[in-house]
Order: sequence, then C-alpha cells, then structure tokens
Amino acid sequence: MGNGPFGQPIAGHHKRITIDPMAPSRLNPQVDEYLKKLTKWQEESKKLRKIVLDCGLTEESKWGKPCYTFQNSNVVILHGFKEYCALLFCKGALLKDAHHILIQQTENVQAARQIRFTSLQEIIEMEPTVKAYIHEAVEVEKAGLEVDYKKTSEFPVAEELQNKLDTVPAFKRAFKALTPGRQRGYLLYFAAPKQSKTREARIEKCMPQILKGQGLNEDYAQTKKSKPTR
Repeated sequence: MGNGPFGQPIAGHHKRITIDPMAPSRLNPQVDEYLKKLTKWQEESKKLRKIVLDCGLTEESKWGKPCYTFQNSNVVILHGFKEYCALLFCKGALLKDAHHILIQQTENVQAARQIRFTSLQEIIEMEPTVKAYIHEAVEVEKAGLEVDYKKTSEFPVAEELQNKLDTVPAFKRAFKALTPGRQRGYLLYFAAPKQSKTREARIEKCMPQILKGQGLNEDYAQTKKSKPTR
C-alpha cells in the first residue's frame, strides 16, 4: 500500500510481498559448505534443498547432513549414497504414502522412510509430489503424532554386551543412561555380526563413546546440540 504526502495510506495500492526461500538469511552456512564439498549428487541436492525450503522449513545441520525442522522438530534430512540421493522423512512411517514411494532402509528402521532419487530430472518431475509429502510430514508434527516404537527391552542383547555390562559397572551405568534411541542403535549394531570376535571388537570400539553419553556415529558437539534420537 502506498503513502500520501503526509504518510497516510493510499487506498488501492497493494504490493504482494513474497519471501525467497533461497534468501541468504534462510540458508545455513554449514549446509552451504556441505553442498560445495559434494562430489556426487550436488545439483540434485541443491534442487532438493530448494524444494524443502519452499515448504517453509528451517534449515539446520545435524549429524553432518542438511536437516530441516518445524518448530525444532526434525522433519526431513537430505543425504546421498553411492547409488542414489534421498530425502529421509524422520516420521515417514506415519505418512499415508499415497504414491508408494517411501522406502524403509532396513527392517530395523522403525520411524524413518526415504524417497530416493537417481537424477535431477526425476526430482524435477516429482517436485509436486515431494512437496505434498513434506506438507503432510509437517501436519504430523502439528498434530503431535508419535511413532509407536518397539520397546528397548524387546531388542536382542548380544551375549558379549551382556558380559561387559555385568563386569564393568561404569559401562553399565553409562549404557543405561543413554536415550532409548541410542541404546537401540547400539543393540542392533552389536548384535548384527555373526562372529563373536567381531561383536566383541565393536563393543570395545564403542565403549569410549558410550561412556561419554554419545550415540552411534555421533561426536560430542552433536550430542550436545542435537535433539535426542528415537
């Protein structure tokens, strides 16, 4: 709306204000650096970044990846692999998945689901669908919905881990003090190898992290800043 000579509004003069999702003030510098260093899926990741920001989410960097949040809750994470890049929906299990495009990475992943991409053109063609899924994920957060997680007590405990918990009190206290999500991550990781010596090696390697209160593949800074994982 324009102003007259004395500052009063002039009726009939309206100007629509649009917010550029790629404005510098909305871009996280750590994500900028992440994208610059990509040797694969760089253009695809840039496009996915724009799509997510178009949906009004806040851009952060968590676990070394671009993470997009709504009111401090993680909604989607952008990451790349050898064969594809993907948007990981943190509560994807709660989405309706009308187009049957959400992928569960492994049978042990309870909440998260991926949409995978193998080309920039594929992302461009799927943009409306991807945005619809993101908006649905935001509605899940607005409604306060939570995934019905399998209880930690229902996960198998490797014999080697149980022996360590029984013989090292400080280690047992530290493990029990971890969030349920971090405990489950370790339980799955330790139980996976078929050979006992491999399970023992994994436990020994992870003991310093556990004693510091860290989850699998976390560093201390991320542990302090990140919302506890489930």
